[in-house]
Amino acid sequence: MLPKYARARQPKRALYDMDTVHAILDSGLVGHVAFVAEDRPMVMPMAYARIGDTLYIHGASKTRIALLDQVPVCMGVTDITGIVAARSGFNHSVNYRSVVVHGTARRVTGAELDTALDAITDHLLPGRSKEVRPMTSQERKATGVVAIEIEHATAKVRTGGPVDDAPDLELGMWGGELPITTALGQSVADSHTPQSVAEPASFAAARKKFA
Repeated sequence: MLPKYARARQPKRALYDMDTVHAILDSGLVGHVAFVAEDRPMVMPMAYARIGDTLYIHGASKTRIALLDQVPVCMGVTDITGIVAARSGFNHSVNYRSVVVHGTARRVTGAELDTALDAITDHLLPGRSKEVRPMTSQERKATGVVAIEIEHATAKVRTGGPVDDAPDLELGMWGGELPITTALGQSVADSHTPQSVAEPASFAAARKKFA
């Protein structure tokens, strides 16, 4: 039998309602996108955004991932919220929220491309797309966007303390959780930012979103 920390895919933790799926996707920072290219499996960490049941990712227009079109893909997003310390190594675990999405990737063009790029920017820094200059035609040409239509998604969530074997509870040992927190720190302006220019409002919005 595999130890519990190797048995993360427990059916009893599976959630299929789209509200839970959307909430985890919207609070994630990075998605790992899996696909097959040149007969080899690939996994790429990507910034992303969600609009309805469509996920958008972007990259340089000539990269493998930006050229995906009508190709099956899988994307995972995971937020680790705590290390669960049990009274045996066998029963150690982690608390987490995760989503695995399956869908078909398609290349994005036209007005949808602009909408997708704004959404990706605003996912990390809400409202940032309105704080920056417009994209130039050359930048737009150099950027590829892929949409992933969500065809199937599974969320899994674990919370709480360890699930120890009954005899181990009498050992007088420490058991519980070591929480993991993610926080956005104070911004650091570069040398080209005038001292009179305040931090953009999108930074405060991001701290609130990812708190």
